[in-house]
Amino acid sequence: MKVVVCAKQIPDPADPGELDPNTKTLKRDMKLILDESDSYGVEMGLQLVDKAGEGSVVLVSMAPNDETNGLRTALAMGAAEAILVSDSRLLGSDALATAKVLAAAIATASPDLVLAATESSDGYTGTVPEQLAELLGWPSVTFAKAVEVSDGMVKVHRQTEEGYDEVECPMPCVVSVTAGVVEPRFPSFKGIMAAKSKPLAQPSLEDLGITAEDIGWDGSRQEITDIAQAPARQAGEIVEDEGDGHERVLAFLEELKVI
Repeated sequence: MKVVVCAKQIPDPADPGELDPNTKTLKRDMKLILDESDSYGVEMGLQLVDKAGEGSVVLVSMAPNDETNGLRTALAMGAAEAILVSDSRLLGSDALATAKVLAAAIATASPDLVLAATESSDGYTGTVPEQLAELLGWPSVTFAKAVEVSDGMVKVHRQTEEGYDEVECPMPCVVSVTAGVVEPRFPSFKGIMAAKSKPLAQPSLEDLGITAEDIGWDGSRQEITDIAQAPARQAGEIVEDEGDGHERVLAFLEELKVI
């Protein structure tokens, strides 16, 4: 069984970073790390392959400046190989343009299953997994909190507000997993050393059949017209309870039309 995991590389959340004044987008010219959201997909893929007794996990990523640091982390966890698409023409790509590139890269691996995070930590669109499924022509299951593979079928516990739904679909398919679906392992020293020699392919856009009209600012369906600092949070009201605190709380909730 071959499992492809979408592994996004993002700026370290511990570093506030800065915006490019010209493009109004987050600068990504620094060392990038594996998105924590995708570490759950990597671990899920490794566990599924281990349980199947055969197969491999292949990483697919799109990042600037030939960045591989985050991919090396996932390779050190146990993934067998990676595919990285990096090209300056990708700058400005929106979620759909990104999905087109990832789908083309995924198709070259011919996987049985694609795993992705529900949403990335730096974008939060939550649309790429479904776009991938549409572009690949495969079924999609979202918000998976548990995943099993058996007899060519994927069985998923799909998280809902009330609990979870039990969903089955045939492979190949795309499944987006929630944080906490598994506990990601820490790369061992042996894994870190082995990751340095694992295959990391870097196909060009031409290799993938991607044209300039599909990507970047020209191929995207969105435009950033302005950016501004988030307004400062206003101080809350302090209620001194002099025996009528409950009445003031009720009055406040009524004013908000909560009750």
